[in-house]
Amino acid sequence: MTWLQVVTTVFFWWIDAVVRGISERLSGLRSVRRIEIVEQSEGDFTMRLLVRPKGEISPEPSRIQITDGTFTPPSAEWAAALRGSRVELVLLPKRFLFRAFELPGRAVEFLDGIIRAQIDRLTPWTAARAVADERIAMTIIAISRTAIASLTGMLCDAGAGAVAVSTVTEEAERVEIYRTRAAEDVESRLIRPALVFVLALVGVIATISVGVSGFVIDHYEAQKQQIQRRISDRLAALRSTSDGAASSAIELLEQRKQATAPSVIVIEALSALLPDHTYATELRIEGDKLQVAGLSRNAPSLILLLERSPHFSRSAFSAPTTRAENETGERFHIEATIKPHFGTGS
Repeated sequence: MTWLQVVTTVFFWWIDAVVRGISERLSGLRSVRRIEIVEQSEGDFTMRLLVRPKGEISPEPSRIQITDGTFTPPSAEWAAALRGSRVELVLLPKRFLFRAFELPGRAVEFLDGIIRAQIDRLTPWTAARAVADERIAMTIIAISRTAIASLTGMLCDAGAGAVAVSTVTEEAERVEIYRTRAAEDVESRLIRPALVFVLALVGVIATISVGVSGFVIDHYEAQKQQIQRRISDRLAALRSTSDGAASSAIELLEQRKQATAPSVIVIEALSALLPDHTYATELRIEGDKLQVAGLSRNAPSLILLLERSPHFSRSAFSAPTTRAENETGERFHIEATIKPHFGTGS
């Protein structure tokens, strides 16, 4: 047997078990017709209705004969009532074999094996071919399985949904010996395909869910990787921008350094140009502009000196020169442009 056959066998066995359980539960929830058939003498039975659903008319009790392995309902009403009902078949005690025996108290654990051994010893049938009620009182009540199967089979063929076989002991106690159901009732025929359909639907939904979940996971994983790439690109761009800004600032400072002369160098160059009779009283440097004011004996010569210098250009008076009565020289205000020559070598 291949593994597929094993799985199929187990699956259908499980389906049958579930169908039986559901059918029994449904039968217990609804009102099921119960019919009692009591054996009065050999082959002579009394048939009466114990429980009927609401709205049904109960047929009158009737006497029937079961002989030669045949059973015929006494009327059409009883034939209709028998379909799908639970039948309690009470047989005469003389059909059964009663045996009582005693066991030690500790033999309870081995009761099943002991009873089977007693059935083999006390009855003309083997344990496999007999049905018995195993009671704590240790009384074995047994009957031939063939006889029971014949009676229950006739009732099931007539439409009974379930048959329970019982008898009466000497203490007038009714004891159920055997119970059987019809091979497959209407409920089972409806429940089985519905259960298979539900299982198939669950399997399809589970398969679709697995496929959709895999697709969704792949989709979000792709989005995650795309977002991570964008973050990496953005960080790289930010680093590049910051490095470029830093380098630009350094280049700007370098250009400013080359284009703008330091004040110390400007003052040193100016002091080297001014003659001894000239004194600077005010000096201002704004960008590349030099503004100097002071006192000199020959103010116009200062313009010529600044123009000849390689450090200054476009020299001119920014205000008229004046002479005070108590001063020996002219007061001047000169403005000149500073050349970038000051940036080299610094």
